[in-house]
Amino acid sequence: MSEFEPTIVAFFCNWCTFTAADLAGTSRLSYPPNIKIIRVMCTGMVDPQYIIKAFLEGADGVLVSGCHPGDCHYINGNYKARRRIKLLKEILPQFGFDSKRLRLTWIGASDGIRLAEIMRTLVSQIKELGPSQSKLSMVI
Repeated sequence: MSEFEPTIVAFFCNWCTFTAADLAGTSRLSYPPNIKIIRVMCTGMVDPQYIIKAFLEGADGVLVSGCHPGDCHYINGNYKARRRIKLLKEILPQFGFDSKRLRLTWIGASDGIRLAEIMRTLVSQIKELGPSQSKLSMVI
């Protein structure tokens, strides 16, 4: 049996985290290919429905990452995201998902090295948790 490789959906802010991902790539920093990046203009635009849908469609983990608080190009989008993620982590168990599968980070445009580290760490943490419940129910 092959080793479990998680699928992680990542919502990256256009202005900071996506720029950091671009910097990581141009700097030839490696990070696992398990992460599927979705570029959004702001983390404040990430509707909790998108996160739940990602889990229900088989994502083993979800990462939401944007500008540091106070640096948002849309003034308070990252504060909205922080409130939404906090509430979503409280209700995820009702859907049968461990709240550890959802992560919120702040990564600035010049943090390419930190982005690569966070992505490697996240993949290893999700590997420890194993496949998500939705993946297991798809197999049955």
